Amino acid sequence: MVEPGFWNQADRAREVVEEVRRLKRWIEPYNDLTQRARDARELADLIAAEPDSDIAQGLDQEITRLATELQGLELRAMLQGPEDQRSALLTVHPGAGGTESQDWAEMLVRMYTRWAERRGYEVRLLDLAPGEEAGIKSATLEINGDYAYGYLKAEKGVHRLVRISPFDSQSRRHTSFASVFVYPLVDDTIEIDLRDDDIEMEVFRASGAGGQHVNKTSSAVRLRHIPTGLVASCQQERSQHKNRAVALKMLKAALYQRELEEREKKKAALEATKTDISWGNQIRSYVFQPYTMVNDHRTELKVGDVQAVMDGKIDQFIETYLKRFGGKAA
Repeated sequence: MVEPGFWNQADRAREVVEEVRRLKRWIEPYNDLTQRARDARELADLIAAEPDSDIAQGLDQEITRLATELQGLELRAMLQGPEDQRSALLTVHPGAGGTESQDWAEMLVRMYTRWAERRGYEVRLLDLAPGEEAGIKSATLEINGDYAYGYLKAEKGVHRLVRISPFDSQSRRHTSFASVFVYPLVDDTIEIDLRDDDIEMEVFRASGAGGQHVNKTSSAVRLRHIPTGLVASCQQERSQHKNRAVALKMLKAALYQRELEEREKKKAALEATKTDISWGNQIRSYVFQPYTMVNDHRTELKVGDVQAVMDGKIDQFIETYLKRFGGKAA
């Protein structure tokens, strides 16, 4: 027979295991970098005493690797939001402008796909609505990997393109817009943790129909969830044990609904941060003609190699944003 509170203990055990894994993802890279830094320092002392060009070259390469990995760890330290460690859902929608904007939206989808692949993330195309002539009307990507949402939330906003349109027979320069929005990917399964200490039980005599036994004994049960104040009661069964089981099921259902409503509120709050896909709202401009330049208007970081950026090399924009604004959402 399963003892009371067994499932609660199992849930807490899973939470502890997940917390241990989360901490290990921080502690192990830190310890590794610390030990390698000590080894590099000892090697530098050895080279100072007995110069060796081959060993010195290897030391220089290790120092470069250490600096890169340390920068990555420092960047992760800025991602302390409750959802930052999660995978992400990324949506792209073109603005007004027909085929030109739809083509721009498709270019952005490719850019984020290439970025994710460079980082070793798994990318799944969940939804795609193609345009009539070219490009897309909308697309949704699922990007799976640690801290995908924490990084990509820096990309929320309107992205502006300036180029000579390949769809214009007169080769005129066009300005197009597309919006990018990012959601944290959460597990669809909502686990309801009902701890025994959080439940207050009251027993009373059933007042409804049910026979002599039901009415003369304290078989009815009322459960109150102390943290939320939610109440569930049952008096239809003949035994207190069965009434408690039904009331507990009702309480779990109420808590489940409450959690769904909280998630909807959070989603609505995220949706409220969306801006119009138009001039003046852009977070970044990608200029192909008459010169090449990608300019992030929030950080003023400018990069001249627009083709590399479109091939997914956007880490510098994400890093600069996170260093400037920390873990705040875009």
